Amino acid sequence: MSTLPVAAKFKPYTRQTIDQSRQWGWLDASQQEAVQVLSHVLPFRTNEYVMDQLIDWNNIPDDPIYRLTFPHRDMLPAAEYEQLRELVLLRRDPQAIARYVHALRLRMNPHPAGQMTHNVPRVNDAPLHGLQHKYDQTVLFFPSAGQTCHAYCTFCFRWPQFVGMEDMKFNASQSDELVSYLKMHPEVTDVLITGGDPMIMNTRSLASYIEPLLAPELAHIQNIRIGTKSVAYWPQRFVSDRDADELLRLFERVVKAGKNLAVMAHYSHAVELRQDIAQQAVKRIVGTGATVRMQGPLIRHINEDPRGWAELWQTGVRLGAIPYYMFVERDTGPRAYFQLPLAKAHEIFQAAYQMVSGLSRTVRGPSMSAFPGKVVIDGIVTLGGEKVFALQFLQARNPDWVRKPFYAKFDPSATWMDDLKPAFGETKFFFEADAAAERKVIPLLPAGRAHADSRCADSLQA
Repeated sequence: MSTLPVAAKFKPYTRQTIDQSRQWGWLDASQQEAVQVLSHVLPFRTNEYVMDQLIDWNNIPDDPIYRLTFPHRDMLPAAEYEQLRELVLLRRDPQAIARYVHALRLRMNPHPAGQMTHNVPRVNDAPLHGLQHKYDQTVLFFPSAGQTCHAYCTFCFRWPQFVGMEDMKFNASQSDELVSYLKMHPEVTDVLITGGDPMIMNTRSLASYIEPLLAPELAHIQNIRIGTKSVAYWPQRFVSDRDADELLRLFERVVKAGKNLAVMAHYSHAVELRQDIAQQAVKRIVGTGATVRMQGPLIRHINEDPRGWAELWQTGVRLGAIPYYMFVERDTGPRAYFQLPLAKAHEIFQAAYQMVSGLSRTVRGPSMSAFPGKVVIDGIVTLGGEKVFALQFLQARNPDWVRKPFYAKFDPSATWMDDLKPAFGETKFFFEADAAAERKVIPLLPAGRAHADSRCADSLQA
């Protein structure tokens, strides 16, 4: 594997340093103010590659990548923005700013879909803070060294990870508890390493989390997934970073060990995959035997054009990637700025789907990662004289719900699962009638013990 020419060193920008970028002077005073004010509430971080290669500065503020990475005053209601502006720019009282910012963040639903309350597994009645286990087959792991990103998205549903809300963070300093937990749970086939972005780590650090998963006693782990936006915001990670070749050799070792390594590549707009280096990154990843699966949310102001989605999926397929998910923007953060009606989301997905061949139709959507599970909108139909959303679970807290069709009254203004009501005179959806199972205490096995314990089959993840 040849070493490619070294690119410019990664250079991030934050609220404290963005005025040092050459593009800062291209923004008018109101745009600069919005960054300085709103970045007290929402995370702000970008980098030279995003600013030089992905943003069209002749199309500000409407450029999609600019809206994706730079905060805008409309991301807060006008009254809240004005009060925050007064605190930040006029009164400059750090304690008053901190109190108001904290109140705004709590209003923004910082842990949607039961992330903190229902997804964190408990062992000996104590939570494992660096793990989530919502679905039987898949465990999410949050390495502490990967809890930042090459650039932050303004819509990101994991924004509490980046803004100092310590009691909202998921992070694990090492993989010991993960390995012990997986040994107790032979039903788990997939581990998703996520963040933040695990690809912010150097290869040696990443390997320290991945290589323990290759142990013979974890043979039931078939798929190791890495959730990352680096393919869009810093593709040099796979091409020209100092340890890019070492990273690809790590991928090869995982594949040689008999595991499927899936890079869950987050793309929000077709422009992110138009760059030569971004396409080279996908080719190099696929060349190791790993798979690349493309996913991203549908976001107002960013990617409402079906042609952009079709281009993104078609380009990915040509490079060897697999279109995977189009998500509905989650009910968190500045959701009012980004959300689209579900009917519009289905219309966009259907139009994009019709533009591509069968090789791109591996994509699923529009899908909501809601509290009970991943709910996909299959269509809008009229049954028995009633116009309804046709829905089903692609994944669910209760496996019996998966692929079970259900229907909701058509509501042209609904933007999330919680806005929907059952169709045909029903008072509840079928899954709302299920009583929540009582959580059981799961004893933590020492790392050296075999995982085949009779208690595993009956243990219940939160």
